[in-house]
Amino acid sequence: MRCLVTGATGYLGGRLAPRLLADGHTVRCLARKAGRLRDVPWAARAEIVEGDLRKPETLPGAFEGVEVAYYLVHSLGQAGFETADREAANNFAAAAQAAGVRRIIYLGGPEPKAAGELPSAHLRSRAEVGRILLGSGVPTAVLRAAVIIGSGSASFEMLRHLTERLPGMVTPRWVRNRIQPIAVRDVLRYLIGCVDLPPEVNRSFDIAGPDVLTFQDMMQRYARVAGLPRRIILPVRALTPALSSYWVGMITPVPNSIARPLVESLVHEAVAREHDIARYVPDPPGGLTGFDEAVALALAKVRDAEVETRWSTASGPEAPAEPLPSDPKWSGGTAYTDLRERTVRAPTAALWRVIEGVGGEHGWYSFPLAWSLRGWLDRLVGGVGLRRGRRDPHRLRVGEALDFWRVEEIVPGELLRLRAEMRLPGRAWLEMRAEPAEDGRSRYLQRAVFLPHGLAGHLYWKSVAPFHAVVFGGMARNIARGAEHTVPHPT
Repeated sequence: MRCLVTGATGYLGGRLAPRLLADGHTVRCLARKAGRLRDVPWAARAEIVEGDLRKPETLPGAFEGVEVAYYLVHSLGQAGFETADREAANNFAAAAQAAGVRRIIYLGGPEPKAAGELPSAHLRSRAEVGRILLGSGVPTAVLRAAVIIGSGSASFEMLRHLTERLPGMVTPRWVRNRIQPIAVRDVLRYLIGCVDLPPEVNRSFDIAGPDVLTFQDMMQRYARVAGLPRRIILPVRALTPALSSYWVGMITPVPNSIARPLVESLVHEAVAREHDIARYVPDPPGGLTGFDEAVALALAKVRDAEVETRWSTASGPEAPAEPLPSDPKWSGGTAYTDLRERTVRAPTAALWRVIEGVGGEHGWYSFPLAWSLRGWLDRLVGGVGLRRGRRDPHRLRVGEALDFWRVEEIVPGELLRLRAEMRLPGRAWLEMRAEPAEDGRSRYLQRAVFLPHGLAGHLYWKSVAPFHAVVFGGMARNIARGAEHTVPHPT
């Protein structure tokens, strides 16, 4: 089958595309910026096309010749995400119908079970997208999943960090609501299996794992699988979804903008009402993956640094920022820069290993308290903060999130350019370069660039400039030292 995957830069799309290729399907991926998929291991085997579901004029070429189209995008975490998702779904449906697509496959969320229960904005939007696609005139399968358990998923990261960091906690009462989580491997199995659905099938399916639990149960069972003591959990009435989302945002890597709709979704019970999907995609011989096994598999991936994709890869500013302009005049005549350069008594390969290892558990090589404080301040104003970490401790890809930065460009062995995603009155980049020098040495070049927006931007730069010698200067010095310590050299 010729398959179109939207959302291939995201958590599930980035895992689905290589599995479709492995099954012998032809895969075309639609991305707003093709470069975001440049460094994924399977990029050479897929066709990458640029397009935007909110710009219908960019879609006909992407849908041409497609037999199966996957809708795996959402605007969660952005202001006005319901409107954005409605527009994108309508454009996707129209393009699929015009191109003669044979099957649409969409992963949505659960529907509230209680009669008259008002869904959260997140669930309401997911359900609306499903209705739009089902009414497109193209046979559609809507898969409705609740919490997805897998390394790197937002739901798993919330669960993992809450349980590991808080041996005791006061929680909202919704932690006692029933949920039927599903392992990411089973979600992917269903997404691939729906390729072969009969053409007359045009409906929604509940997909879920074998265990019905409360979120409280999930935390206790996670603790057991992870080898942690039993957690003390005290549910109270006072914590509203809004307050809970701020609490989740402070404890976990998931920012408030994403935590809030996820938390609001957990207020509703999410237990599968049917298992009709098994008529078309039978359960595997050993049965669906249980919760404990799903957690163990996810933890093994995290600990072995084998996380394929993460929730943070797809999340970012509402509109993708333009790359760093080469001409400072682009900013209206002002571009603030901080330049650092050091000669390193080590070859470029050693220096590059230190550069590419920046962030996450390795930190930023200078004044950890200052970086931590900046991350907390960003969290307080609704930003992503410093806790997103990194997918792999040693290797980076274009488009990946790296703490409160995004990898904008990487030239292995030479250049790493990061674009800031913290809340700022302007736009900021950080560049790190490794260049060869004489006598087997290398040269480290570091450049921070800030393009201010209005008076607030100018005042911001001037207020933080006095600290640059400590933060950026210390960073350059310690990166050089880190490279030198990895190789022997004359004293």
